[in-house]
Order: sequence, then structure tokens, then C-alpha cells
Amino acid sequence: METKQLIIFLDCGDTIINEETEIRNEEEVVIQAELIPGAGEMVKTLAERGYRLALVADGLAQSFKNMLTDHQLYDYFEVMIYSENMKTRKPDERMFKAALGAMNLSETDCERIMMVGNNLARDIKGANAMGMLSVFLQWSPRYPKTPAEEAETPDYTISTPLELLEIVEQVNEGLTRKSQHPVQ
Repeated sequence: METKQLIIFLDCGDTIINEETEIRNEEEVVIQAELIPGAGEMVKTLAERGYRLALVADGLAQSFKNMLTDHQLYDYFEVMIYSENMKTRKPDERMFKAALGAMNLSETDCERIMMVGNNLARDIKGANAMGMLSVFLQWSPRYPKTPAEEAETPDYTISTPLELLEIVEQVNEGLTRKSQHPVQ
């Protein structure tokens, strides 16, 4: 299987996991949560198609390990960057730069990275500031669906996780054509 040109960074809460279903212990660690419909299939399909995946999420490392392991999704991610370990939260560029570094990428690779998330102020604004493609998953009723400023405007908006698959294939095809026919 060929490695794809496009690299995908995913948020977790209300992007893969339904935050409303989270059950936490006394330390506020999520011990159990349900997936958003189609999210498990989205992650597995992207990985099976050869896309490199990174989790870039705000929260506690053990929460993500618990939730993603529970749904057999943990091992699909090449890299996991958590705000707990980074001591900051998105849209701070350090979150995204840590994922780049962990994947042996540089900021020149940002044009072929797609950040998918549910939060315009964190995921979309952070990705846009780095020059990444941004995809807003407007699944959750708990977060604003209208950008508060131009920096929060996504490149793509989807309503369900499975809608991402077609966008990813189209964008990757464009990147592949571009790399095969570089501008002289």
C-alpha cells in the first residue's frame, strides 16, 4: 500500500468520541465514552487507505488511551499529541508543531496536512494559522457553528465523520498530481 501525500490530524472530542457520553473517574479521567456514528469506520478506513494519522487533542492522555483503546482505534494513530503533556491547548501552534516533529515533518509540509476538528476557535483557527487545510465537523450542538473571526473559517465543513472520506481522497489526488508534475 502506498503512503498518501495527504496527512491527517484529528481532534478527538466530538470529532471521534461523543463528549456527551463520557464517564469520568474522580481524577476527571474519561474511563468510557461512545463513538460518534461513523467515526470508528472513518479512522479505520483512512488508516487502511494508507493515510498517516495523528491525534492532536486537548485533554488528559489517559482519557484518550482509555477511549481509543476501548474502541480499538488507538493503534491507528502514528502520533498522539495531548494538551496535558504539552502544557498548552489548541490553537497554540506548539500543539501542531509537536505533531509535525513527531512525524518527522517540517512546517513546509503544512500545505499537505488536513486538521479535522469540531471547534472553530481551537482546531480550525490553529490549523489555519499553520497553513494547514482545515475541516470543521459541525456534528455537535455544543459548539458554535459560525466563525467568530475570519481566522476561524474552515476550508471544508462536514456534518458526519464519513463525509471526510471523499474530501480526503479528492485533496490527496490533487496533491499527488501536483507532486508528479511540479512547476518548473
